[in-house]
Parts: sequence; C-alpha cells; structure tokens
Amino acid sequence: MYTNLILTSIISTIMSFSMPQLPYANNALEPVISQETIDYHYGKHLQTYVNNLNALVPGTEYQDMSLEEIIISAPDGAVFNNAGQVLNHTLYFLQFTPKQTQKEPSGKLAEAIERDYGNFNNFKKEMNAASASLFGSGWVWLAMDSKGTLHIVKEANGGNPLRKGMKPLLGFDVWEHAYYLDYQNRRADHIAQLWDIIDWPAIEKRM
Repeated sequence: MYTNLILTSIISTIMSFSMPQLPYANNALEPVISQETIDYHYGKHLQTYVNNLNALVPGTEYQDMSLEEIIISAPDGAVFNNAGQVLNHTLYFLQFTPKQTQKEPSGKLAEAIERDYGNFNNFKKEMNAASASLFGSGWVWLAMDSKGTLHIVKEANGGNPLRKGMKPLLGFDVWEHAYYLDYQNRRADHIAQLWDIIDWPAIEKRM
C-alpha cells in the first residue's frame, strides 16, 4: 500500500498536462459549431490526446518540458503527435467566442495583416483557400516569424508552426472530426462560418 501511494504521488506530479477550460458552454457556438461536435471534438478527441501524452512522457526526457518545448524538440512520432494536438486544440478552442465583439482584428495585428496581405479580406481569402486545399488531415495557421512577418502555414496531421520557429496565432482544424457532424464533406462551408466566432482580442494577445 505504501508503494502504491508513492507511485500515485510520482504519477500525479509528472502528469501535468490537462484539458483547457472552455470559456463558453458546449452549445454556445451553435450554429457554427454544434454542441455534438464540441462534445466529441473537445470532450473525446482532445481528452484522448491529453491522456495519451500523460501516459507517454513519464520517465522520458520530455517529462519536465512544456508542450512548446516538446513540440520543438521531439522527433516525429507518438510524443510529438499527441503534444502537437494538445497544443493545437488548446489554441483552437480558446480562440472562439459566442459573442463576437469585433468582426475584424485591430491594433498591431490589423496593421500586420494589412502590411503582409494588403487588407483583411485578402487575408481571409488566402486563409480560406489554404484551409480548403490542404490534402488530408491537418491544420492551417496564421503564424508570425521572429521578424514579425505573418505567414499562412499548412501543417499535416498535428503539425504546428513552432517547428519552423514561428508563433501560432490563429488555427483552423481541417481534420474531418472538426466539422463532419455539422457540415459533412463541406469543409469550405465550415471554414467560411468560423470567421463569425473568432475572438480577435484573444488572437491579438498571442502576438
């Protein structure tokens, strides 16, 4: 029994990755994202990635690293895939709001988009096109490099721009589980609707 208590203590210390707390109810993003999709996407898919990562890192070189450090340093494989998906989904779910106060970004983010894409509408068109055309499962990110330049980055599977030395700001999940219950195979329609729930102040803080 004493040994079991020691093991429990060690495991609880190492298992530091947890689910992000949604700042909205599971049904609050309807009709853009249904409660059913949130229940499965957040409640089951993300929870599985968190559980997997907490099972994989104990006793490895990654057990004391942050998600970002794991993503940057881990080779392709199970640890990277699950860490990437935990971070990706955390950024994804925390970028939405049921009460959008801004239809477009403001401040430094708006200035950077205008500088690098001409205007917000051009940026949206390029982001939509990249999201619709990414083959298979993956993510499309608005990311910022070390010089402050913005890039639209396509990533397969659980990839993240951190691996390219960039900071992820806004991410669109184009795995089918992100939209299939609501939009079936109409990925482009799903992407077009996401703009109505983006929390632009939250994205601006990531800069």
